[in-house]
Amino acid sequence: MIAASVAALFAGVADAQPRKPAVACVPGDTFVARVKTVFDGRTLALADGREVLLASIETPGTWARDALPALVAGRDLSFSQIAPQPDRYGRLLARAFRDEDGTPLALEAEMVGKGLAVAGMPPANDKSGRNCLETLLAAENTARKAKLGLWSDPDYDTKASDNPTAILAARGRFTIIEGKVLSVGESGGTVYINFGRRWSEDFTVTILKRLSARFTAAGMDPKRLEGRKVRVRGFVEERGGPWIEATGPEQIEIAEGP
Repeated sequence: MIAASVAALFAGVADAQPRKPAVACVPGDTFVARVKTVFDGRTLALADGREVLLASIETPGTWARDALPALVAGRDLSFSQIAPQPDRYGRLLARAFRDEDGTPLALEAEMVGKGLAVAGMPPANDKSGRNCLETLLAAENTARKAKLGLWSDPDYDTKASDNPTAILAARGRFTIIEGKVLSVGESGGTVYINFGRRWSEDFTVTILKRLSARFTAAGMDPKRLEGRKVRVRGFVEERGGPWIEATGPEQIEIAEGP
């Protein structure tokens, strides 16, 4: 069921179809709490003393930190907790929803739609996050086209895969890279998705071979990406050239049809 959901989300590689309308991101079991203050772009302090880390988004730059207090401070929100236990910093991992005329609206999707944040990856084992991720990607696409918020800044806008210098400038940051896959190969326990011929200098995405079945089951078979234009999201590292490690199919999106 999960594989089918992800395959629909990312439009299978063999027969890429136009993206379907986003499925509503709705809360599961929730608790209501008032936001006392905002620590950063995705961490909220609640009036009851708890802290919440917003799930499935990344907030590069200062857009979210600057705008979020006006959106949520002093207001009651519904929180749908994802992980049963707090993280190592004592924060609850949750999605936040605000009420608008009786309809719960996802705060994360609102932030992404305003260009304050980008879609991240669903937390591990978050089976309920697929519809929310689809909603986030749809909102992100709209914000990107309109050059809202962070998309108006070249430092945070999508990077071209054939510009390794610009990608390396984002080393250590969550970044979105777009370009055509030149080749796909394997060595040892790793699958290499190459975007250039100079493997020691050009942008590369790696997938542990033991995880490749997860990508294939989601309609994102690494071996069938060659020649396709894709969009990759993740934290940029340096291993000779710029490099992103993909641990889940949510990190790779087909950017155009065949």
